[in-house]
Amino acid sequence: MADIVSLPASARERSGKGAARATRRAGHIPAVVYGNKESPTLISVEPKLLKQQLSRSGFFTRLVDIDLDGKKHRVLPRDVQYHPVTDQPIHVDFMRVAANATVTVAVPVQFINETQSPGLKKGGVLNIVRHEVDLVCPVAAIPQHLTVDLAGREIGDSIHISMITLPDGVRPVIADRDFTIATVAAPTVQTEEETRPTAAAEAAPVERKAVPAAPGGAAAPKAAAPAAKAPAKK
Repeated sequence: MADIVSLPASARERSGKGAARATRRAGHIPAVVYGNKESPTLISVEPKLLKQQLSRSGFFTRLVDIDLDGKKHRVLPRDVQYHPVTDQPIHVDFMRVAANATVTVAVPVQFINETQSPGLKKGGVLNIVRHEVDLVCPVAAIPQHLTVDLAGREIGDSIHISMITLPDGVRPVIADRDFTIATVAAPTVQTEEETRPTAAAEAAPVERKAVPAAPGGAAAPKAAAPAAKAPAKK
């Protein structure tokens, strides 16, 4: 069963930017509950309670019971808008879900046992291709995350979606190929031997050509001055 949390809320009467700003000035965060063939419901939530849920991983994969005037609405968070300067949440979208519904969710990928990967111990780099994977899930079987075990992985190994065990009834949105989640890549840092010729070339002194001396050891004569112009005829 998916993890379910409770979030108390208050009803809002008006929609629009002005009403949302008024809600924020009153110390609440405006939100909306929509979907399941019902009319949207305007609500507001306490900032402290919302931030507690946002601070936990998997916010968008966790079911929420919105407690509104004694009635519970089973929802799934779909979007959070943040202030561009303060980075504080300013609006939340919740989607109603029925008990037997199927939803599409972006599930985060978690990597474990990095210290047990021979490839990473040799200096390899974990190249994460997908931090999240879009999955089609029954509401009651939404995974909080996908786990990738790196134990035994060598340089050049790839981890594909087929290597991850999914809950019953859960499938990836991309079904036409066995796409890559991550790879263990070879290190790309240059060695000291590779950089040494360049450094030596930069440190080499600039060669200057010597001016040849005149016969008998005398200094080379200076170039003759250009001849004076003849006076103009009157």
